[in-house]
Formats: sequence, C-alpha cells, structure tokens
Amino acid sequence: MSLHLKKRSLILAGHDTSVALEPAFWAVLDQAATQDGQGLALLVTRIDAARLPGQSLASALRVFALEWLQARLPHTPEQPT
Repeated sequence: MSLHLKKRSLILAGHDTSVALEPAFWAVLDQAATQDGQGLALLVTRIDAARLPGQSLASALRVFALEWLQARLPHTPEQPT
C-alpha cells in the first residue's frame, strides 16, 4: 500500500472490509458523518449500498466526498463559455 493512503477497517453488511483512501478523503467523510449525526460506518454502509455496479468502494467514497464538499460551496451564476 502506498505511504500516502490510510487504511481503515469497517464492518459492512456483517463482513469485515478494509478501505484505503488518502487522509484528506477520510477527513471529509468523518466530517460528513458527524454533521449528519451518524457514525462513519453507517455513512460508508449507505454509500456502499448506493454505489454503481462495478464501482469500487474506494471510488464511491471519493466521489461522495467530492460531491458533499461541492454541495457546500457557495453557488455562483454560471458564466457563459
């Protein structure tokens, strides 16, 4: 495993699972779980259940983190291209 990844072990659907993500993604996921008043394992379980067929759990977690942050950015009118 790369030195820049942090591995966490979770129980999803009754099975032990480990996921390696960059610390910045874990920080966003922790913040999202805290803000929603749930534990990280529950948030990851929800993301796991909603992920696309063939999509890795790590990819689904990264996309969720990005979309969660984007939803919190101030909305500005789109500029014409």
